[in-house]
Amino acid sequence: MAGSGNKRELEAKVLQKVAEVISTIKTAKHVDQVISALHSLAVRLFPVDASIIAECVGQSYRDQILSSSLPSKSERLECWNAFYNGAAFSALSQVLLLELASSWLACFPFLAKKHLYDIFFVDGPVIEVAQNLVPCLQPNASDGVDVRAVCSNTERLIVLCLLEKDGVLQMAKEFGESCKYENFVTIPAISKVAQIVTSIPDKAQSRASNSLSSHLFFKQITNQLLSLAEVEDLKYIDLDGAMMFVGETFSRICRRGSADLLLNELIPRIMKHVHDVLMSNAHSTVSDVFESSPNFQFWLKIMETIKDNYAVEKISEQLLHQLAAKCESDVDAYWVLWLLFHRSLRSRMSVRSILVDKFLFWKVFPIHCLRWILQFAILECPPDANCLKKGHSNSSLLMTVQRLVEVWSKKEFVQSATLEQQAYISAAVGLSLELMSKEELDETKTVMPSILQGVSCRLENPNQWIRKMASNVALVFSKVIDPKNPLYLDDSCVGDIIDWEFRSTTRKKENIDCMIGAQTTSLVQKKEATDAAKVGTGQNIRSKNKNIWEFKLADPDEIVDPASLNCGSISEDDNDDNESDISDSSSDSSLQPYDLSDDDTDLKKKLSHLVDVVGSLRKSDDVEGVERALDVSEKLIRASPDELRHVASDLVRTLIQIRCSDIAVEGEEDSTEDKRQRALVALVVMCPVESLNILNKLLYSPNVDTSQRIMILDIMTDAAQELSNTKTMKPKHRSRTLIATTAETQPWFLPSSKGPPGAGSWKEISGTGNLPNWSNSYERELPLKPSHVKRGKTRRWSLRSANMQNTEMELSHNKFPGHAAAFMLPAMQGFDKKRHGVDLLNRDFVVLGKLIYMLGVCMKCAAMHPEASVLAPPLLDMLRSSEVSHHKEAYVRRSVLFAASCILIAIHPSYVVSSLLEGNVEISEGLEWVRTWSLHVADSDPDRECYMMAMTCLQLHSEMALQTTRALESANSPFKAKNIALSSDLSKGTIKIPFSDVKY
Repeated sequence: MAGSGNKRELEAKVLQKVAEVISTIKTAKHVDQVISALHSLAVRLFPVDASIIAECVGQSYRDQILSSSLPSKSERLECWNAFYNGAAFSALSQVLLLELASSWLACFPFLAKKHLYDIFFVDGPVIEVAQNLVPCLQPNASDGVDVRAVCSNTERLIVLCLLEKDGVLQMAKEFGESCKYENFVTIPAISKVAQIVTSIPDKAQSRASNSLSSHLFFKQITNQLLSLAEVEDLKYIDLDGAMMFVGETFSRICRRGSADLLLNELIPRIMKHVHDVLMSNAHSTVSDVFESSPNFQFWLKIMETIKDNYAVEKISEQLLHQLAAKCESDVDAYWVLWLLFHRSLRSRMSVRSILVDKFLFWKVFPIHCLRWILQFAILECPPDANCLKKGHSNSSLLMTVQRLVEVWSKKEFVQSATLEQQAYISAAVGLSLELMSKEELDETKTVMPSILQGVSCRLENPNQWIRKMASNVALVFSKVIDPKNPLYLDDSCVGDIIDWEFRSTTRKKENIDCMIGAQTTSLVQKKEATDAAKVGTGQNIRSKNKNIWEFKLADPDEIVDPASLNCGSISEDDNDDNESDISDSSSDSSLQPYDLSDDDTDLKKKLSHLVDVVGSLRKSDDVEGVERALDVSEKLIRASPDELRHVASDLVRTLIQIRCSDIAVEGEEDSTEDKRQRALVALVVMCPVESLNILNKLLYSPNVDTSQRIMILDIMTDAAQELSNTKTMKPKHRSRTLIATTAETQPWFLPSSKGPPGAGSWKEISGTGNLPNWSNSYERELPLKPSHVKRGKTRRWSLRSANMQNTEMELSHNKFPGHAAAFMLPAMQGFDKKRHGVDLLNRDFVVLGKLIYMLGVCMKCAAMHPEASVLAPPLLDMLRSSEVSHHKEAYVRRSVLFAASCILIAIHPSYVVSSLLEGNVEISEGLEWVRTWSLHVADSDPDRECYMMAMTCLQLHSEMALQTTRALESANSPFKAKNIALSSDLSKGTIKIPFSDVKY
């Protein structure tokens, strides 16, 4: 009791002395008074050199400083404890950091500031000092202090105490000592100090030292705390207390988004330790070395002390990503994970949930990180070299495989998950199956049907990478069932090594038909150049079909020999026959017998009429006849014979119903299919009305399958693009100046009298030819040239004569708009009706996506034409239906976004303006839906391609809105000038730009 009483008495004396110093500072008139008052207190607490302080003041205060009595070391320590552990330091620090820093500190000599002012903070306990320093980073200006001076001084002291003097490391040691000897430090107290320290970068001024920026500050305090692992006197402190502060500080750093910076400093240190142990303990158990060595206690406890699950997740995630970039050995990576997480993995279910549930089912890591997760968290044993290795207990593996396959097999997962997520889960399923035996697979009753279901739903997906995932999993599964008979569903699956990284998915995105080019040129430029409106959508057209644009419409008056249009192979056979005839006739000596069994060339009928082509195509048992008909059909169709209109319908139906796989030689199915598709495209181009009538009927017919429907839509797409780029030859009209300026006195309509000497005068003549000539013609006689003996020629001057041969040609583009309605309207009717064999909204979603894509291409082909404005509203109505715009399959949503973008490109702003002026808000409501729906897709759609296409759609919409706004403003001017009031319904029209609205 006497000791505690003496302690309180001492604290009262120290507090009284502090009050005297504060009073002197507030009433001081000269800086020497302030220095002398601080020295009278500092000499009781610190070993201050009075001679240095005396040099900083005048003579009147110098003797006072030099004559001051010095306490003993024990007395000074007692006063130091009473000063910092009581209320004295808090009271004095407020005066030092606010009033003195604002009024007197600038007058302090350098030595006085360093040895008398800074010493109260530098030589004090860092925990108390930090709690008093940091709040002064944001002083209250209403207190009448110089805010800038106070902040600058506080920042200087923080850098000095916490960074230059390794104050954060000293904090950890102080917490360890407190826990070891006094056992009073609580977790809330530690958490409070960690919060104060990590908040410093947020509170520092923008012009503060670079050392207080979040990047450099967190880097320095992280290095200080990690150096605790190398401290030799750890036995004098409680490591648990120090580690609690380390864990709380690291949690706060992660909460502030600097987990990557933390791991940048941690990984090289721990990898060095792991590598040294693996190299020096080849014949001992590595785990025993880590557990028994005191040098690794810091690393074993560091993750245990981080209680914040969010921080644990961020550290684990960054650890895996950075190990993937820095660690080349699976063994090293495993022991790094083991050293940090093996205790937490066993004792904390939250950590296991992060590593197993989140990192396997929700996150996406590189494949080698996935192998590390499986090896450490599931198999729980070190790997062999760089291969996965099964542990003694496989219960965790079997349970994980069941959960993975259950998720992987669901159709909803295929529809909603991103491509990267699906590749990651597929790799997890495949790597896990590779470790299983047939007996273990039989124990899990649900794995086999789930795998079959997952493979089945992926094989029918239009995305080739999703199909490849199914092929890889099916291959691994077949090897588990019967290793001698692996099932290869993909030609790329060759050998025993399976590419689980799906390398192309990271560098090459899905080659989807409804992808649009990310062209960011202005809408006006796109709409002035119709060619630009037709670029960027041909990814769905195979390269073999690119030369369909090279065809030109033939002159209908041209005389064509149909027999000459046969394929080259038959003509080559004819040449061979002719050569054999010549050789036979020339050798009349002895006739050599030859085999006539295969010589049926003369029996082959040359197909020179489309009727014969139809007949040959219908003879499915005559494979060679069908092939010859396919070879010649396109050329005959493009010759546009008179019979084309009459046989077009039958020919379209017959070509659609041909099974190329039945007639083609193995390996040449694509070539035969290409001939059939080119012939059908030619039919639609040369005879659109009859061909489209049949194609639209067959599109929803129950007598065709899905592949034939897709082919019909591809044909219509190619034909629309070819019609929009049709090249027609016609005379090229050149504008000529009808009136020329002349200095002569003759009438302006007469030709110039200039010419060679002896030329006659101009005489008007009557026009020639059958066509009327609305210009005057003149002629004159020209003299003979000196070297000529023939009679002179007559030269005529006039506009071009009607019967003059004109060899100059020009191109006329886009014949599609006239047929746009025939392409689009029948195809849009009844798409949502479920018929026998037809279910576009559900089972046949690929056909639906192709249909919407074809309609979008048609809109682009009709861009800037009146037909586009007429066809846009019904197409928008189709796209707006919830079954289409919110379809479960990303393939359909991409097609909808593509079609919406095509509408924005195809419609001219003047049409939107005219609709608004007439009170018709249908088109504006449709465009507003495009905007809101694109925003919804960009915000919530899991598919990355949908997000990118939605952003492109928003950009096109904003350009359309801007151009419409300008056009509408200019359209309002003449109305206002004529005092004509606009329709009241016009106010209902809304054209919105993202993040701003423009209403009229």
